[in-house]
Amino acid sequence: MPGPTQLLDCDVEEPNCHVFLSPVVEQVEAVALQIPSVDPERCTLCGDCGRICEYGAIAALKTRVLVFEELCHGCGGCSRVCASGAISEVPHEVGVVEIGRGDSLAFVQGRLHVGRPMSPPVIRAVKRHIRSDCVAIIDCPPGTTCPVIAAMKDADYVVLVTEPTPFGLHDLELAVETVREMGLPFGVVINRHDCGDDRVVEYCRKAGVRVLLEIPDDRRIAEAYSNGRSLVVALPEYAATFERLGRELTAQTGRCACNGKES
Repeated sequence: MPGPTQLLDCDVEEPNCHVFLSPVVEQVEAVALQIPSVDPERCTLCGDCGRICEYGAIAALKTRVLVFEELCHGCGGCSRVCASGAISEVPHEVGVVEIGRGDSLAFVQGRLHVGRPMSPPVIRAVKRHIRSDCVAIIDCPPGTTCPVIAAMKDADYVVLVTEPTPFGLHDLELAVETVREMGLPFGVVINRHDCGDDRVVEYCRKAGVRVLLEIPDDRRIAEAYSNGRSLVVALPEYAATFERLGRELTAQTGRCACNGKES
């Protein structure tokens, strides 16, 4: 890829890019949501806060108001509708963003705290570090859930990685529907393309989906991955293949490529 490159690991529930890059972390930032705190002396128990919350994170009972921190999305709606001014907002840390360098890459990684179910705020915090002077590669979580949408949003291009298996095809169909709904250009990389059947290739042909690359079922790749070694470092013969992919992506986008994982 031409120019400086930045890798952002937005798979914040289980980030693993650091395993292959061994980056030097130079800065750590806390990610916090603004959670409601209720002053019982001022609260009139009117219930407006509970009625506006779509996630059931706050509920007015007969004698007090309960706040469920794990459900709160930090939208601030409850404090805005509280006529008595009984609700203030306090920071509630849900994760961290780690910033540094790995090899020749600028590196940013999100890490959701254990037991916290709210990964989109951490993903958005990671993406705030995207630099306009870099080719930015975003490593996304798998699936088609809210964290995936948060990671892919505003991407110039999405690479969906799948395998030629019934599960791979099922997830790919959902992912294609998602990126098309989001209006994002995309292509597919088929991993272990020679280990299954041709249903994924046939689906891509019928659906008009471009197959960007097919990676063979090479035991050496699995061994390198299990040992935390980069594929192109462990097997240099693959370097030219991924360089061509990188040039193709930057040519299509003119700016950056977003790499999404599907399994």
